[in-house]
Amino acid sequence: MIYEGDKVRVDIPDRDDPDFNLHREKGTIIDVIEDDASEFTGDERDSKLFRVELETGEIVDVRWRDLRPI
Repeated sequence: MIYEGDKVRVDIPDRDDPDFNLHREKGTIIDVIEDDASEFTGDERDSKLFRVELETGEIVDVRWRDLRPI
């Protein structure tokens, strides 16, 4: 499980993914946002969106499947 304050690496290896430019970026979880995406996907884990402050200072929102703890 990933929590606020955890260090993570973004893992999006699919070059066709619109967020591929984030692949291998490292950062820290600064917020966990609840939403209703799980109602559409059927996967309860999708009900959380992780706000990550990258080492570059950029802030991005990422789903659990695209994050790896470091």
